Amino acid sequence: MPTYIYETIPEDSSMKPRRFEVEQRMADDPLTSDPDTGLPVRRVISGGIGFLSAGDMGSGSEPAMGGSCCSTGMCGCG
Repeated sequence: MPTYIYETIPEDSSMKPRRFEVEQRMADDPLTSDPDTGLPVRRVISGGIGFLSAGDMGSGSEPAMGGSCCSTGMCGCG
């Protein structure tokens, strides 16, 4: 089962959001409130971890100093 990150939506600017993790099935509806406090929540989308093996990064895959990955064809935009 995937673990989802949620964050409370503060009621005013003096409150800090609280993040917590919940294991849910992908078919489950997202939470709408914090189970501990009852405050409304939003699901946080993160970049994930990803996995690389030693052979995944070939030569020339690093962007040049000050450049972008677009010139390498590695970012999918070109």
